Amino acid sequence: MIVRRAERKDKEEWAILRNELWPDELSMHKLDIESFFDLTSVHIVEVFVLDNEEDKIVGFIELNIRSHAEGVDARGVPYIEGWFIERDYRGQGFGKKLLRQAEGWARRQGFDWLASDSDINNLASIACHNAVGFKEMARNVCFAKSLRTHQPLDSDESKTNSSD
Repeated sequence: MIVRRAERKDKEEWAILRNELWPDELSMHKLDIESFFDLTSVHIVEVFVLDNEEDKIVGFIELNIRSHAEGVDARGVPYIEGWFIERDYRGQGFGKKLLRQAEGWARRQGFDWLASDSDINNLASIACHNAVGFKEMARNVCFAKSLRTHQPLDSDESKTNSSD
């Protein structure tokens, strides 16, 4: 197994692996990947893949530079946006190999931190992060409210000047 930078030849397999991590329309993953190779992506700045040396990728780690990260006193923080290993290859240290490559890349870029997140219910991911040295910085509850289905809270709100 080797870890290497993602190449255009990996697009199809990478899209399939992304779809295993984030079930969605495969075409959406293909668009994200194409934007990475076109250097127009705002979500992915670097990607490393795990190649089984038979021209098949079985894992990846996607990195972005976010403006900040919870608990990190630094501007601009490399962030793991996606980290995935096919089920048959888990528990063999391959995720750690991908992470080490990401850490090396971040250091070479001059960064002192690497951040990540996980769904609060994804206990396997949380355990994996803890096992490789990440420290939990915060737990968040996210909210959203439809503005189409809810009336304004204050009836006077509609009278406010929108240019304020």
